Amino acid sequence: MQAIEKTIKLDPKFKYEVSEKPGGESVRHCFQCGKCEATCPIARFKEQYRPAQVIRAIMLGCREFALGSPTIWLCATCYSCSERCPQGVRFTDIMRVIRNMAVAEGKVNPFYKKTAEAIIQFGRTFDSPDFINEMRCDLGLPPVTSLDRQEIAKIIGELKVNRSKESLNK
Repeated sequence: MQAIEKTIKLDPKFKYEVSEKPGGESVRHCFQCGKCEATCPIARFKEQYRPAQVIRAIMLGCREFALGSPTIWLCATCYSCSERCPQGVRFTDIMRVIRNMAVAEGKVNPFYKKTAEAIIQFGRTFDSPDFINEMRCDLGLPPVTSLDRQEIAKIIGELKVNRSKESLNK
């Protein structure tokens, strides 16, 4: 039987890159005690979700593992992990930083891709059948209408322009 070699490319500057981003400042304070997982609602039901494991990957420089992990998208942003941490590590903020870095590298969760596709197709995250509008009218509510695709493209274009202006101002 042949042994399969798997090499892991380490980036020793990765932890510094994360700690320089707003919200990632406390990443180097974590010593993986596991208290963060004691009250985490996601870790309770999803065995794979271990915030301390992601932090450890960051500290070791396992960039591909940290940014490519599907578990980074599971954080419920409840801040219970930060409340329990004896070192004051803000895991929720660090998870946001890691997700933003993953998106910047083109590693987007499929759920968010589907959501964006639905917004482009329907003007919202789901299609609204006619009977929903009939029920809304019966309740005295205005009907739900789809945004025009050109209007969506205009909004997205304005967002991109505003983001590029913000990055130039930094």
